[in-house]
Amino acid sequence: MVTPVDSKSDSKAIERQTVEQLQQGRSRILAELSKTIVGQHQAIEQILICLFSGGHCLITGAPGLAKTLLVKSIAQVFQLRFQRIQFTPDLMPADITGTEVLDTTSEGRRMTFVRGPIFANMILADEINRTPPKTQAALLEAMQEHQVTAGGVKHVLDEPFFVLATQNPIEMEGTYPLPEAQLDRFMFNVVIDYLPEDDEVKVVAQTTSGQSEPLTPLFTGDDVRRFHEIVRKVPVAEDLVRKAVQLAASSRPRQKGTPEFVDQWVNWGAGLRAAQNLILGAKARTLIHGRPHVTAADIDALALPVLRHRILLNYRAEADGTTVEQVIQRLVERGSGNKSA
Repeated sequence: MVTPVDSKSDSKAIERQTVEQLQQGRSRILAELSKTIVGQHQAIEQILICLFSGGHCLITGAPGLAKTLLVKSIAQVFQLRFQRIQFTPDLMPADITGTEVLDTTSEGRRMTFVRGPIFANMILADEINRTPPKTQAALLEAMQEHQVTAGGVKHVLDEPFFVLATQNPIEMEGTYPLPEAQLDRFMFNVVIDYLPEDDEVKVVAQTTSGQSEPLTPLFTGDDVRRFHEIVRKVPVAEDLVRKAVQLAASSRPRQKGTPEFVDQWVNWGAGLRAAQNLILGAKARTLIHGRPHVTAADIDALALPVLRHRILLNYRAEADGTTVEQVIQRLVERGSGNKSA
Protein backbone atom coordinates (compact mmCIF):
# COMPACT_ATOMS: atom_id res chain seq x y z
CA MET A 1 0.00 0.00 0.00
CA VAL A 2 1.39 3.38 -1.03
CA THR A 3 1.04 6.16 1.53
CA PRO A 4 0.00 9.44 -0.15
CA VAL A 5 2.47 12.27 0.19
CA ASP A 6 1.09 15.35 1.90
CA SER A 7 3.04 18.04 0.04
CA LYS A 8 1.40 20.79 2.09
CA SER A 9 2.53 19.20 5.36
CA ASP A 10 6.02 18.69 3.96
CA SER A 11 6.14 22.35 2.93
CA LYS A 12 5.08 23.48 6.40
CA ALA A 13 7.72 21.26 8.00
CA ILE A 14 10.41 22.74 5.75
CA GLU A 15 9.26 26.25 6.65
CA ARG A 16 9.41 25.50 10.37
CA GLN A 17 12.87 24.03 9.95
CA THR A 18 14.03 27.10 8.02
CA VAL A 19 12.66 29.46 10.68
CA GLU A 20 14.43 27.51 13.43
CA GLN A 21 17.64 27.49 11.40
CA LEU A 22 17.45 31.25 10.96
CA GLN A 23 16.65 31.99 14.61
CA GLN A 24 19.36 29.69 15.97
CA GLY A 25 21.83 30.93 13.38
CA ARG A 26 21.89 34.52 14.64
CA SER A 27 23.96 33.78 17.75
CA ARG A 28 26.22 31.42 15.79
CA ILE A 29 26.83 34.04 13.10
CA LEU A 30 27.71 36.69 15.69
CA ALA A 31 30.05 34.25 17.42
CA GLU A 32 31.87 33.53 14.16
CA LEU A 33 32.12 37.19 13.14
CA SER A 34 33.51 38.08 16.57
CA LYS A 35 36.66 36.16 15.60
CA THR A 36 37.55 38.93 13.14
CA ILE A 37 35.22 41.85 13.98
CA VAL A 38 35.14 43.61 17.35
CA GLY A 39 31.97 45.49 18.29
CA GLN A 40 29.77 47.04 15.56
CA HIS A 41 26.84 44.85 16.68
CA GLN A 42 24.17 47.21 15.36
CA ALA A 43 25.83 47.51 11.95
CA ILE A 44 26.25 43.72 11.73
CA GLU A 45 22.59 43.12 12.57
CA GLN A 46 21.43 45.63 9.97
CA ILE A 47 23.61 44.06 7.27
CA LEU A 48 22.28 40.60 8.18
CA ILE A 49 18.69 41.86 8.01
CA CYS A 50 19.44 43.26 4.56
CA LEU A 51 21.01 39.95 3.53
CA PHE A 52 18.05 37.89 4.74
CA SER A 53 15.62 40.28 3.03
CA GLY A 54 17.38 40.09 -0.33
CA GLY A 55 18.23 43.79 -0.43
CA HIS A 56 21.37 45.79 -1.18
CA CYS A 57 23.21 47.84 1.40
CA LEU A 58 25.10 51.13 1.41
CA ILE A 59 27.79 51.32 4.10
CA THR A 60 29.05 54.73 5.19
CA GLY A 61 32.12 55.09 7.35
CA ALA A 62 35.59 56.57 7.57
CA PRO A 63 38.61 54.60 6.32
CA GLY A 64 40.07 51.93 8.58
CA LEU A 65 36.86 50.78 10.26
CA ALA A 66 36.98 47.22 8.86
CA LYS A 67 34.16 47.66 6.35
CA THR A 68 35.86 45.40 3.80
CA LEU A 69 36.79 42.82 6.43
CA LEU A 70 33.22 42.75 7.74
CA VAL A 71 31.69 42.09 4.31
CA LYS A 72 34.32 39.48 3.44
CA SER A 73 33.75 37.72 6.79
CA ILE A 74 29.98 37.58 6.22
CA ALA A 75 30.58 36.08 2.77
CA GLN A 76 32.77 33.38 4.33
CA VAL A 77 30.19 32.51 6.98
CA PHE A 78 27.52 32.06 4.29
CA GLN A 79 29.88 30.39 1.78
CA LEU A 80 29.14 33.04 -0.84
CA ARG A 81 31.54 33.91 -3.65
CA PHE A 82 32.97 37.32 -2.80
CA GLN A 83 34.38 39.99 -5.10
CA ARG A 84 35.72 43.39 -4.13
CA ILE A 85 35.69 46.13 -6.78
CA GLN A 86 37.69 49.27 -6.05
CA PHE A 87 35.88 52.17 -7.71
CA THR A 88 38.15 54.77 -9.28
CA PRO A 89 37.58 57.71 -11.67
CA ASP A 90 38.90 55.70 -14.64
CA LEU A 91 36.79 52.57 -14.01
CA MET A 92 34.62 51.69 -17.02
CA PRO A 93 31.32 49.75 -17.04
CA ALA A 94 32.97 46.82 -18.87
CA ASP A 95 35.51 46.56 -16.05
CA ILE A 96 32.60 45.54 -13.81
CA THR A 97 30.20 43.63 -16.04
CA GLY A 98 32.68 42.00 -18.44
CA THR A 99 33.31 42.36 -22.14
CA GLU A 100 33.41 40.42 -25.41
CA VAL A 101 36.83 39.43 -26.77
CA LEU A 102 37.88 37.80 -30.02
CA ASP A 103 38.80 34.21 -29.18
CA THR A 104 40.28 31.42 -31.29
CA THR A 105 38.48 28.10 -30.87
CA SER A 106 38.37 24.75 -32.66
CA GLU A 107 35.46 26.16 -34.66
CA GLY A 108 37.36 29.25 -35.70
CA ARG A 109 37.56 32.79 -34.41
CA ARG A 110 34.51 34.18 -32.64
CA MET A 111 33.49 36.66 -29.98
CA THR A 112 33.42 35.25 -26.45
CA PHE A 113 32.00 36.97 -23.38
CA VAL A 114 34.48 37.20 -20.51
CA ARG A 115 32.66 37.64 -17.23
CA GLY A 116 33.56 40.58 -15.02
CA PRO A 117 33.86 40.61 -11.23
CA ILE A 118 30.14 41.30 -10.83
CA PHE A 119 29.48 37.60 -11.46
CA ALA A 120 29.69 36.67 -7.79
CA ASN A 121 27.22 36.29 -4.91
CA MET A 122 28.42 39.18 -2.77
CA ILE A 123 29.94 42.30 -4.31
CA LEU A 124 31.77 44.93 -2.29
CA ALA A 125 31.64 48.13 -4.32
CA ASP A 126 34.36 50.04 -2.49
CA GLU A 127 34.00 53.83 -2.56
CA ILE A 128 31.22 53.83 -5.13
CA ASN A 129 31.15 57.64 -5.16
CA ARG A 130 34.69 57.72 -6.64
CA THR A 131 33.58 56.61 -10.11
CA PRO A 132 31.59 58.49 -12.80
CA PRO A 133 27.80 58.07 -13.14
CA LYS A 134 28.07 55.84 -16.23
CA THR A 135 29.91 53.16 -14.25
CA GLN A 136 27.68 53.62 -11.22
CA ALA A 137 24.66 53.05 -13.46
CA ALA A 138 26.12 49.79 -14.79
CA LEU A 139 26.32 48.44 -11.24
CA LEU A 140 22.90 49.73 -10.26
CA GLU A 141 21.32 48.13 -13.34
CA ALA A 142 22.73 44.77 -12.25
CA MET A 143 21.37 45.39 -8.75
CA GLN A 144 17.87 45.99 -10.05
CA GLU A 145 17.65 43.44 -12.86
CA HIS A 146 20.11 40.80 -11.58
CA GLN A 147 21.54 40.60 -15.08
CA VAL A 148 23.95 42.41 -17.39
CA THR A 149 23.78 42.94 -21.15
CA ALA A 150 26.82 42.69 -23.42
CA GLY A 151 26.70 42.67 -27.21
CA GLY A 152 22.92 42.54 -27.08
CA VAL A 153 22.97 39.31 -25.04
CA LYS A 154 21.60 39.15 -21.51
CA HIS A 155 23.70 37.34 -18.93
CA VAL A 156 21.87 36.37 -15.74
CA LEU A 157 23.75 36.84 -12.48
CA ASP A 158 24.14 34.02 -10.00
CA GLU A 159 21.75 33.90 -7.03
CA PRO A 160 21.80 35.01 -4.33
CA PHE A 161 23.21 38.36 -5.43
CA PHE A 162 24.02 41.20 -3.05
CA VAL A 163 25.78 44.51 -3.45
CA LEU A 164 27.29 46.24 -0.46
CA ALA A 165 28.65 49.62 -1.51
CA THR A 166 30.83 51.81 0.68
CA GLN A 167 31.02 55.57 0.74
CA ASN A 168 33.73 57.64 2.35
CA PRO A 169 32.04 60.60 4.12
CA ILE A 170 35.25 62.66 4.02
CA GLU A 171 37.38 63.91 1.13
CA MET A 172 34.32 64.65 -1.02
CA GLU A 173 36.29 66.71 -3.58
CA GLY A 174 36.44 64.99 -6.95
CA THR A 175 33.73 62.48 -6.11
CA TYR A 176 30.47 61.65 -7.87
CA PRO A 177 27.72 61.46 -5.21
CA LEU A 178 24.94 59.02 -6.09
CA PRO A 179 21.72 60.75 -7.23
CA GLU A 180 18.67 60.30 -5.01
CA ALA A 181 17.01 57.94 -7.51
CA GLN A 182 20.04 55.64 -7.40
CA LEU A 183 20.40 55.86 -3.63
CA ASP A 184 16.80 54.66 -3.39
CA ARG A 185 17.90 51.30 -4.85
CA PHE A 186 19.71 50.51 -1.62
CA MET A 187 17.57 48.99 1.09
CA PHE A 188 19.69 50.32 3.99
CA ASN A 189 22.33 52.94 4.60
CA VAL A 190 24.36 51.49 7.47
CA VAL A 191 26.72 53.82 9.30
CA ILE A 192 29.87 52.31 10.81
CA ASP A 193 31.38 54.63 13.41
CA TYR A 194 34.53 54.62 15.49
CA LEU A 195 34.70 52.02 18.26
CA PRO A 196 34.78 52.79 21.99
CA GLU A 197 38.27 52.90 23.50
CA ASP A 198 38.08 49.41 25.07
CA ASP A 199 37.05 47.88 21.74
CA GLU A 200 39.85 49.69 19.90
CA VAL A 201 42.34 48.33 22.43
CA LYS A 202 40.99 44.84 21.77
CA VAL A 203 41.30 45.32 17.99
CA VAL A 204 44.89 46.55 18.22
CA ALA A 205 45.87 43.70 20.54
CA GLN A 206 44.15 41.12 18.34
CA THR A 207 45.54 42.33 15.03
CA THR A 208 49.14 42.68 16.22
CA SER A 209 49.49 39.30 17.92
CA GLY A 210 49.40 36.87 15.01
CA GLN A 211 46.82 35.37 12.69
CA SER A 212 43.18 35.41 13.70
CA GLU A 213 41.13 32.26 14.14
CA PRO A 214 39.65 31.01 10.82
CA LEU A 215 35.93 31.41 10.28
CA THR A 216 33.66 28.36 10.13
CA PRO A 217 31.06 28.36 7.30
CA LEU A 218 27.55 28.00 8.71
CA PHE A 219 25.20 28.37 5.75
CA THR A 220 25.10 28.13 1.97
CA GLY A 221 23.63 30.18 -0.85
CA ASP A 222 20.67 27.77 -0.96
CA ASP A 223 19.99 28.52 2.72
CA VAL A 224 19.99 32.23 1.98
CA ARG A 225 17.46 31.79 -0.82
CA ARG A 226 15.18 29.88 1.54
CA PHE A 227 15.56 32.67 4.09
CA HIS A 228 14.34 35.15 1.45
CA GLU A 229 11.19 33.10 0.92
CA ILE A 230 10.42 32.60 4.60
CA VAL A 231 10.97 36.29 5.48
CA ARG A 232 8.22 37.34 3.09
CA LYS A 233 5.77 34.95 4.78
CA VAL A 234 6.07 36.58 8.21
CA PRO A 235 2.65 38.02 9.15
CA VAL A 236 2.26 41.76 9.67
CA ALA A 237 -0.89 43.60 10.75
CA GLU A 238 -2.43 46.19 8.44
CA ASP A 239 -2.06 48.94 11.05
CA LEU A 240 1.71 48.34 11.10
CA VAL A 241 1.86 48.53 7.30
CA ARG A 242 -0.03 51.81 7.58
CA LYS A 243 2.47 52.97 10.22
CA ALA A 244 5.36 52.34 7.82
CA VAL A 245 3.57 54.16 4.99
CA GLN A 246 2.77 57.13 7.23
CA LEU A 247 6.34 57.30 8.53
CA ALA A 248 7.73 57.50 4.99
CA ALA A 249 5.04 59.97 3.89
CA SER A 250 5.64 62.26 6.87
CA SER A 251 9.17 62.95 5.58
CA ARG A 252 7.85 64.63 2.41
CA PRO A 253 7.71 68.43 2.64
CA ARG A 254 4.71 70.51 1.62
CA GLN A 255 2.25 67.62 1.85
CA LYS A 256 -0.99 67.41 3.80
CA GLY A 257 -0.25 66.41 7.39
CA THR A 258 3.51 66.92 7.08
CA PRO A 259 4.99 68.23 10.37
CA GLU A 260 6.26 71.78 10.40
CA PHE A 261 9.90 70.83 11.03
CA VAL A 262 9.91 68.75 7.82
CA ASP A 263 8.70 71.74 5.77
CA GLN A 264 11.40 73.79 7.47
CA TRP A 265 14.38 71.48 6.98
CA VAL A 266 13.65 68.89 4.27
CA ASN A 267 14.05 69.46 0.55
CA TRP A 268 13.04 65.95 -0.55
CA GLY A 269 11.46 63.07 1.35
CA ALA A 270 11.28 59.29 1.12
CA GLY A 271 9.25 57.47 -1.53
CA LEU A 272 7.15 54.32 -1.51
CA ARG A 273 10.19 52.02 -1.61
CA ALA A 274 11.07 53.25 1.90
CA ALA A 275 7.81 51.85 3.33
CA GLN A 276 8.34 48.58 1.47
CA ASN A 277 11.82 48.23 2.93
CA LEU A 278 10.62 49.13 6.42
CA ILE A 279 8.13 46.24 6.35
CA LEU A 280 10.46 43.75 4.67
CA GLY A 281 13.30 44.58 7.05
CA ALA A 282 10.95 44.41 10.04
CA LYS A 283 9.91 40.90 8.97
CA ALA A 284 13.53 39.75 8.87
CA ARG A 285 14.28 41.41 12.21
CA THR A 286 11.27 39.65 13.73
CA LEU A 287 12.57 36.25 12.65
CA ILE A 288 16.15 36.64 13.84
CA HIS A 289 14.87 37.81 17.23
CA GLY A 290 12.65 34.74 17.51
CA ARG A 291 9.25 36.43 17.42
CA PRO A 292 6.21 35.22 15.43
CA HIS A 293 5.02 38.56 14.03
CA VAL A 294 6.15 42.12 13.35
CA THR A 295 5.84 44.79 16.06
CA ALA A 296 5.96 48.57 15.96
CA ALA A 297 9.39 48.40 17.63
CA ASP A 298 10.77 46.53 14.60
CA ILE A 299 9.71 49.35 12.28
CA ASP A 300 11.05 52.08 14.58
CA ALA A 301 14.38 50.26 14.94
CA LEU A 302 14.93 50.30 11.17
CA ALA A 303 13.84 53.88 10.52
CA LEU A 304 17.41 55.22 10.52
CA PRO A 305 19.01 52.80 8.03
CA VAL A 306 15.96 52.90 5.73
CA LEU A 307 15.38 56.67 5.70
CA ARG A 308 18.90 58.03 6.21
CA HIS A 309 19.77 58.10 2.49
CA ARG A 310 16.25 58.92 1.28
CA ILE A 311 15.75 62.27 3.02
CA LEU A 312 17.52 65.26 1.51
CA LEU A 313 17.95 68.24 3.84
CA ASN A 314 18.02 71.85 2.65
CA TYR A 315 20.46 74.66 3.34
CA ARG A 316 18.41 75.91 6.27
CA ALA A 317 18.87 72.59 8.09
CA GLU A 318 22.61 72.80 7.45
CA ALA A 319 22.70 76.34 8.78
CA ASP A 320 20.77 75.28 11.89
CA GLY A 321 23.13 72.36 12.48
CA THR A 322 20.31 69.84 12.02
CA THR A 323 21.24 66.32 10.89
CA VAL A 324 19.13 63.84 8.97
CA GLU A 325 19.31 61.48 11.97
CA GLN A 326 17.70 64.14 14.16
CA VAL A 327 14.89 64.62 11.65
CA ILE A 328 14.25 60.86 11.46
CA GLN A 329 14.24 60.53 15.25
CA ARG A 330 11.60 63.25 15.53
CA LEU A 331 9.51 61.52 12.86
CA VAL A 332 9.73 58.23 14.78
CA GLU A 333 8.73 59.91 18.05
CA ARG A 334 5.85 61.62 16.30
CA GLY A 335 4.68 58.33 14.77
CA SER A 336 4.88 56.63 18.16
CA GLY A 337 2.27 58.97 19.62
CA ASN A 338 4.20 62.09 20.54
CA LYS A 339 2.52 64.39 18.01
CA SER A 340 4.26 67.46 19.38
CA ALA A 341 7.68 66.09 18.36
